[in-house]
Amino acid sequence: MSEYPVDLQLDDAGLAAELPRPDNPQDRIHDVPFRPVEFRDDDLPAALERAAAWLRRTQEWLGEPVDVIAVHLDYDDEAGSPYYEVKLLCNDEDLAGAPVAQRAARRSGG
Repeated sequence: MSEYPVDLQLDDAGLAAELPRPDNPQDRIHDVPFRPVEFRDDDLPAALERAAAWLRRTQEWLGEPVDVIAVHLDYDDEAGSPYYEVKLLCNDEDLAGAPVAQRAARRSGG
């Protein structure tokens, strides 16, 4: 247990209310302890670019590098429905905003 209690503002999924969400409706943040953040597209560079843009925004908001334990690539190259799925497996405490809340608690002396 931390010596600095923190007040996290979480949504129903346990994510920080201020956490940047992926912009494209095909992209999502999953519900697991190390949460996959998924970027899906029929164009691999577009999926990678969106993943990188989200990662930059999130690191800026978090104030430190996001703990990404793995990057997973899946694809389907069948005719008529090709797609690429890039998943960043991220620490759920980072996505809940724990480092942001801890810094705020230290600044306020609590």
